[in-house]
Amino acid sequence: MRQICSCAFGRKECKKRKGTMKPRLAKQMVKGLRLCENVTTTGRKRQMIHQQYEVDDHLHEECGVFGVYSQRQEDVASLAYYGLYSLQHRGQEGCGIVVNDDGVFDGHKGLGLVSEVFTGSVMKQFPTGKMAVAHARYGTTGGSNLANCQPIQVNHLKGKLALAHNGNLSNALQLRRELELSGAIFHTTSDTETIAYVITRERITAPSIQAAVSRAVDRLEGAFSLVMMSSTKLIAVRDPHGFRPLCYGKMKDGTYIVASESCALHAVGAEFQRDILPGEILTFDCDGIHSDTSHCGTAPKKMCIFEYIYFARPDSVIDGVSVHDARVRAGEILAKTHPVDADIVIGVPDSGLDAAMGYARESGIPYGIGLIKNKYIGRTFIAPGQDHRVDQVKIKLSPVESEVRGKRVVMVDDSIVRGTTSGRIVQLLRDAGAKEIHMRISAPPFLHPCYYGTDIDSREHLIACHHTVEEIAEIIGVDSLGYLPLGNLRDLCGSEEYCSACFNGDYPTVIPEDTRKDQFEQKLSQRKAGEKP
Repeated sequence: MRQICSCAFGRKECKKRKGTMKPRLAKQMVKGLRLCENVTTTGRKRQMIHQQYEVDDHLHEECGVFGVYSQRQEDVASLAYYGLYSLQHRGQEGCGIVVNDDGVFDGHKGLGLVSEVFTGSVMKQFPTGKMAVAHARYGTTGGSNLANCQPIQVNHLKGKLALAHNGNLSNALQLRRELELSGAIFHTTSDTETIAYVITRERITAPSIQAAVSRAVDRLEGAFSLVMMSSTKLIAVRDPHGFRPLCYGKMKDGTYIVASESCALHAVGAEFQRDILPGEILTFDCDGIHSDTSHCGTAPKKMCIFEYIYFARPDSVIDGVSVHDARVRAGEILAKTHPVDADIVIGVPDSGLDAAMGYARESGIPYGIGLIKNKYIGRTFIAPGQDHRVDQVKIKLSPVESEVRGKRVVMVDDSIVRGTTSGRIVQLLRDAGAKEIHMRISAPPFLHPCYYGTDIDSREHLIACHHTVEEIAEIIGVDSLGYLPLGNLRDLCGSEEYCSACFNGDYPTVIPEDTRKDQFEQKLSQRKAGEKP
């Protein structure tokens, strides 16, 4: 649980330093406050809010999906393993692989990183096969437990289904209620099981699995990039808005690969073919590839702009746009819109590095490596004890003192969500001797929740909803703060076909009636009036 100094939000004055916090900054009350030590920054002698918090304060994207279709029996599990490894940045809660061995599904899934779940002994147990579906998860609907790990496997009247999903349904609650009232029994709290139910229900009367999927797409709302397999076919689906990326490639031996990002294609030696179109249903079987575009064009394209800013790996290309190039452009725009006299430009690893290069290139200020990331720590890092004297951010990031000491530093990062991590990173640079710190963010301020596959489900958790830019700068302890202007988002992807609802509140779909991540696992005391167990 995040812990914030009660001196900052609970009272206007601190026991140790009086009169150091502006009265406006004392208005917001935060649940679960605990009194803790105060830390004074160097240079400007301002009072910093001392916060104990989770190591990673960035937004988290839901998942990475991966699929394999081969015309011959081979070690498809290993291909899926390497594919998941390259998509690990999209989800670290859990992962899974299901192999299709001549119609018999053999799967394994678990909580943790790919290397932790799929040990050598586990991989040896997989049979050879012609198809595989794999998934790396960071849950935005449903809790972190083994039952919610994917792929989800279903046995039904007409065969089998294994399904992996990236995104978030905005009508999941409505669909789930309809299914439960008709007798459906759910084993998970994830919206992915709802998708599986809708598809299998349609399959009972549909002439083929493709037809069943097509009917299901008509009922689903929100973000869904899917990879699924039946006993004989691999199917890839992208929602009509195209919120989340999905592409496919081909290996030299003719094996087809489907993945959330093109970087996963390169990891297994597949050549990128193309992005799957918004609304397209692509089927791989013994007769080749079949494309159903009947749902294409039924909704405006709204690719998540944050894929380019943070989620995707910089070596990926999404809908024809290089992620690296988009981030460099963001940095160049920041240099034009928020110039400052400084001695060095640094980026916060990893997604801030490309934007920092762009800022340095445009401003003429030298680019340097001011922060080093511990590459052996994942987002799942948990402190072994409760000794809060150990700053967990210091375990993950370390300043290069020779680069920042006595210098005016421009620090570029991709976002500020709650402000907790940003404040600690700034303190690291202050302690390393930075003379001034000017923070530049390669995204506009987060002002609205996302309902399409990120883990921010409430304005309560967004610092920009409660403070001005100047106040945020004071809270995190920087000398100046500048965000990417909202009007410049189109410059990142070269079009207006993107979703920026988390910045401007312009949602492409109807907002769901219940937006809680744990909406399907509420305690009795937490349920709304009228809700019955």
